[in-house]
Amino acid sequence: MKTAATPGNPRAAASPINRRNALRRLAGGGAATALAASSWVPEAASARPPEPPGATPSPLLSAALGTHPPPLPEPTLHSRDPEAYWTRVRREQFLLPDDRAFLNPGSLGVMPRPVLNAVFESLARGAEYATDTVTRWGYESLEPERAEMAAFLGCGPDELAFTHNCTEAMSFIAAGLDLKPGDEVLTTNQEHGSGISCWRVKAARVGVVVREVEIPVTPRDPSELLERLVGAIGPRTRVLSFSGVTSPTGLVLPSRGICEAARAKGVLTVLDGAHMDGQMHVHLRELGCDFFAGSPHKWLFAPAGCGLLYGRPDALGQLWPTVASGGWDNRDGLKSARLMMVGTNNRSTLDGMIAGVRFLKSLGEDRVYARQQELSRHVIEHARRRPYLVVVTAQDPRLYRAMVSLRFKPEKLDPLWAAMRAANIGVLGGQRLRISSHVHTRKADIDRFFAVCDRVLGS
Repeated sequence: MKTAATPGNPRAAASPINRRNALRRLAGGGAATALAASSWVPEAASARPPEPPGATPSPLLSAALGTHPPPLPEPTLHSRDPEAYWTRVRREQFLLPDDRAFLNPGSLGVMPRPVLNAVFESLARGAEYATDTVTRWGYESLEPERAEMAAFLGCGPDELAFTHNCTEAMSFIAAGLDLKPGDEVLTTNQEHGSGISCWRVKAARVGVVVREVEIPVTPRDPSELLERLVGAIGPRTRVLSFSGVTSPTGLVLPSRGICEAARAKGVLTVLDGAHMDGQMHVHLRELGCDFFAGSPHKWLFAPAGCGLLYGRPDALGQLWPTVASGGWDNRDGLKSARLMMVGTNNRSTLDGMIAGVRFLKSLGEDRVYARQQELSRHVIEHARRRPYLVVVTAQDPRLYRAMVSLRFKPEKLDPLWAAMRAANIGVLGGQRLRISSHVHTRKADIDRFFAVCDRVLGS
């Protein structure tokens, strides 16, 4: 029988705090309540200084921690009333305030409640130290997690490594390949800074030549992009590195055709897929690329701090590790996991990433991708009616998914961005604007954006 804790014997009833109870305590009254409820050291608790400003979780966070969201709405609701279905998904599964219009998941995505719960529970498991087998990320091969992600991406677990983000994955590829002075890396003029800088470092250190091919921002059809890129391959080209979906404009390139044509010419392909996983079906073996870098925090609902690196088995063997720990040279045993031997890391981000994939699958990939493009069409239809805007995104629906590129005709836009902030609208703005949408985006959010534009710039 357990002995009750008393001021004279505070540890008598001490036991590891149950994770669920700790979560409930946080949800019920914030961190201070959780500590008080577990007060088996009353002297220390009474001596604690006052909580600093901001130490108590926000109401939204307190309401989210340890609470499981309701199940997803029935698919029959989606059939009857799609807008009602997606409105419920946003309200019940996300923490976005109702007055917030967030139109920039292309920069940093939004974690739904199941992902937040997975991250918190993972952190709680580590904080408990209830066993001596607390898993760390950085020294494990994480075979079950890689198998689940590999099945989603259409590759083998031994072909997939987890990184911290897409930038790191691209740098691992560029730094890890043995290239000689004069070897050419072919890329495009529409790459993200992280997708081109890794090759520029390689040029500065090794002497490779980086050549950018100008591709149209508003092409007529996918073949125009394929012909432009493949036609630029020259006798010294060793690597073709390009984005499957460009970051500045959301332009979708015909990745499979480009990779097949490059392989036929003996050129390695590196696919910057930061905007692919979660915007479209990705089957890496069918795409035929030699390397792929992914960014699940954008469209796969994952927390920030996780990325993906895929390599064909023969290509992976060519990579030298950029960060090394024990096992870095175990090519036959660890295969792709040798690139994950980077030291202790935050395991909770990976648990959140797997939860994000499961959340997407529970919604249905086809349903999610169709919704994204439907919202993009809503943006395009609005923009075409505004005389102060030019639609940069191509008309061919094969060339865009969840991101739309627009250009403002007026040059002085400071009042517009001030009005957007005042209206609590989050958007990646500039003279050329990118609007990105996900399942938490409401058509009313897009309508609000254009209403503010009309008010400031005139309809």
